[in-house]
Amino acid sequence: MGTKQFSGSAEDADLTRADSLAREIFSDVANKWALLIIEAIGDGTLRFGEVRDAVQGISHKMLTQNLRMLERYGLVDRTVHPVVPPRVEYTLTEPGRALRVTIDGLCAWTHQYLGDIEASRRRFDA
Repeated sequence: MGTKQFSGSAEDADLTRADSLAREIFSDVANKWALLIIEAIGDGTLRFGEVRDAVQGISHKMLTQNLRMLERYGLVDRTVHPVVPPRVEYTLTEPGRALRVTIDGLCAWTHQYLGDIEASRRRFDA
C-alpha cells in the first residue's frame, strides 16, 4: 500500500479504512518512541544527543528514524547550524506542540492508573 495523498475527502480521515491517510499518520505517530521524543523535546530545543539521553533505551537508529518521520509529518523542526562539527537542533512545531497536549494527557492517565493496571495484570496472569 503506497502513501496516500490528501484530497480533503472524509475517507482520508476515516481511521476504520485500511487505505486511510489518517490511519497511516496515526500508525506512524502513535508509536512509543515518537510519543516519548515529542514529550522529551517539549517546549524546548534539544540536540540529537540530548534527545537520546532524555529517551532512555532508544537506539541511535530508532531515534534517527523517528526524528525523520516526525520532521516529515511537520511535527518537529530540524535546524542545522553551519559550524564544524555540525550542530543539529530539534524543536516542536505548532502541530507538534498541539499533539504534546494529548501526549501529556496520556502520561497523566498512565500515572493515575498505573497501580490499577499493574494489579489487573497480576490478577490476569495468575
